[in-house]
Amino acid sequence: MKRRNFIKNAGIATAALYIGDTKAYAFSPDFKQVRTPLDKRHFNSPAIEQAIAEFSKNVKNKELAWLFGNCLPNTLDTTVNFSIKNGKPDTYVITGDIDAMWLRDSTAQVWPYLRFIKKDDKLRSLIAGVINRQTTYILKDPYANAFYDDPNKWGEWKDDKTDMKPGTHERKWEIDSLCYPIRLAYYYWKETGDTSCFDADWERSIKAVLTTFREQQRKENLGPYHFQRTTFWATDGVPLEGYGYPVKPVGLICSTFRPSDDATIFPFLIPSNFFAVASLKQAAEILKTVRENNELAAELTALALEVEEALKQHAVVNHKKYGDIYAYEVNGFGSYNLMDDANIPNLLALPYLGAVELNDPIYQNTRRYLLSEDNPFYFKGRAGEGLGSPHTGLDRIWPIGLVAQGLTSQSEDEIRKCIQTLQQTHAGTGFMHESFHKDDPSKFTRSWFAWANTIFAEFLWKVYQQNPKLLS
Repeated sequence: MKRRNFIKNAGIATAALYIGDTKAYAFSPDFKQVRTPLDKRHFNSPAIEQAIAEFSKNVKNKELAWLFGNCLPNTLDTTVNFSIKNGKPDTYVITGDIDAMWLRDSTAQVWPYLRFIKKDDKLRSLIAGVINRQTTYILKDPYANAFYDDPNKWGEWKDDKTDMKPGTHERKWEIDSLCYPIRLAYYYWKETGDTSCFDADWERSIKAVLTTFREQQRKENLGPYHFQRTTFWATDGVPLEGYGYPVKPVGLICSTFRPSDDATIFPFLIPSNFFAVASLKQAAEILKTVRENNELAAELTALALEVEEALKQHAVVNHKKYGDIYAYEVNGFGSYNLMDDANIPNLLALPYLGAVELNDPIYQNTRRYLLSEDNPFYFKGRAGEGLGSPHTGLDRIWPIGLVAQGLTSQSEDEIRKCIQTLQQTHAGTGFMHESFHKDDPSKFTRSWFAWANTIFAEFLWKVYQQNPKLLS
């Protein structure tokens, strides 16, 4: 569970943006230097600096330019440690204010850099290093979600009632923890053609993914994974001796926890199962093309098709107001949970992940439901409106949710509104946060949350490339 550090900060920015070691495009005195000084940055990418310079030069909204210049490089500036280990690139990526590497977050943090790696060999190596490090972690424990750089370190959750190992920060089983590394590896390969990451260890990690997914279909037994924690946070507890509430084996995969690191109510977490289908197909393509392992590729494809068919049978619920929509969680017995959580994968972001088509009519019905107050975790207040999460409690809107809304929108007005809300709710810090209060953005959680920063910059760059007038 990531710390919930509630912060009140309404500081006013007061200087200019710097690119590299020279002052670039002058801003109003209202914008101070908040980016990490050059001599303290963990990694420098000429391609990223060029993107910042281009955006700053061409975007008339100087506050957005300032935010972009702070947020795009935040992962590189503050969270990565890159080296060559055993002759291969190796990259450890912390989330920000927690010194641990999440398989999910580390992919999401470097994801926006993929579009720039053809221009920057160092950046390409850094992302290859993330893939290599993720492979070692999956082989260490495919049920764990977060790890330490030190393989011998025992963290604060060492007393959890599960099979904890040294070097593991947290062992919360979440489907997406195994999907995100595949997503990163697949698109890295598509972007570069580089196959150096796909060695025998990577192939073994994919076998571990397949085994874990099959175990968590729970067709014959509950499987080897269970989790319990002594805590006053109800969302960290897993009932029934740590296995969660019962499911009927229908082909879907159980996820004991959500991407928020909160426990599921019904273990068949629908957005994560959609994500698994896409990831299994991507892994199969790599196995067949690069590793020439047709047998394993066929097994991955077969599981993807099985889960895909189970989603058609069990993921859709008829809502009296919105028609057929996707449930957030189901149990296979007919029970379902209608909501969404801002953490990705969620239902809203499925097209962004390549898991459903944007024009899928059921998705569009679902989207209308999610972005309404009929969704119990959609909040509307004086500062803005958008998706939140049980992870941060009621009335707190997530910038990541607003970004997902913008990235999946086909409406110029909606995209512009998302950008404006994000611009108006950084509380003078120059960065995005985990969440902010719907009526007062100075009340926010996690002042240093790199994923929120880089996905926000990804959103701005996409709009700049495709429809720059929305940034004015």
